[in-house]
Amino acid sequence: MINLYNAQIESLSIHRVGNKSRNENIFLSEQPFQLNDEITPLVKEYFLKSFREKEENYFQFTNEVDVEFNPLFEITNAIFDNPQDIHAQSKKITTLLFEQSAHPHIKSGEVYVVYFDNVMLDNEKTSAIGIFKSELKQDFLQFEEKGSILEMIVQQGINLNKLDKGALIFNKNRAEGYKILSVDSNKYDTKYWLQNFLGVDVLEDENFQTKKYLKFCQNFAKDVVLPAEDKKEEVMFMNRSVDYFAKNDDFEETAFLNSVIDNPNLIPEFQNYKTEKAPKYKIEDLTSFPISNTAVSAARKSIKNTINLDTNIQIRMDFINPESAAKFVEKGWDEEKQMYYYLVYFNKEQKS
Repeated sequence: MINLYNAQIESLSIHRVGNKSRNENIFLSEQPFQLNDEITPLVKEYFLKSFREKEENYFQFTNEVDVEFNPLFEITNAIFDNPQDIHAQSKKITTLLFEQSAHPHIKSGEVYVVYFDNVMLDNEKTSAIGIFKSELKQDFLQFEEKGSILEMIVQQGINLNKLDKGALIFNKNRAEGYKILSVDSNKYDTKYWLQNFLGVDVLEDENFQTKKYLKFCQNFAKDVVLPAEDKKEEVMFMNRSVDYFAKNDDFEETAFLNSVIDNPNLIPEFQNYKTEKAPKYKIEDLTSFPISNTAVSAARKSIKNTINLDTNIQIRMDFINPESAAKFVEKGWDEEKQMYYYLVYFNKEQKS
């Protein structure tokens, strides 16, 4: 988990990269930008807002031979070893990005290299390197008094509410390729940013494993439990699954299956489905792992726990107390009306 509210900008270097295929140039500033009290809070919010609002999906530097051969990994090491030299290293970062800016779709833009201190990651204070790029320009109006009239002037600039591209490299897990977060608002050139420039791959930590396994379970519920049982059992399976993840620190597949699957005939179906679908979720050999509370909390918000009926009635199950649905909700068939029904037991209605 990250906390960026108290992060401090220690250094900011600003450069510009063009598109090589259009013969656009690179511009490297000779000195770091001198921040002031007016600009600092604005650019800090511009750089970090997107990372506070997005789900934490970490990456790490990689290389097909060895991470040591990743050029940005080498530059990152040099910066963390000697933060005072970050401006010189920021020129190397910008040049590296310029070398990858040859595809016609790649937009020119400003590059910001920032050294942050006082960043909280996994409840530990650390430093971080920020690499950001602004690409899309917007028109805005300025007004100027000229004699007896107010004149309107059209200018262009960047929108401080939306970061186009960015990466935060945390000074943690150096030997494994660091922990990195990435933001890319322009999805048409993701390969250029993540693969060609950063050279990163997904960090398969407990957050990644928890999220992927729960997503796999969600699709198993939809593809197997629903056809074999009914909508109630589909929702109940996910209720029990989320409940298992919420109440345990570590995942163990055998204990999980015994806890969440009532129908023993579905256990081999689960194993078959995993064999078929696991590569898609990168959980082929995953049978035990530490559980991420952050990923479980996110899953609770995204997984549907409502039964929608064709009579315009909804029945909402509770992920916090999944045993309630098993005890107090029954499904049946009414011969006279030729309709299914749900029977719900309760002592009293709760106030909203």
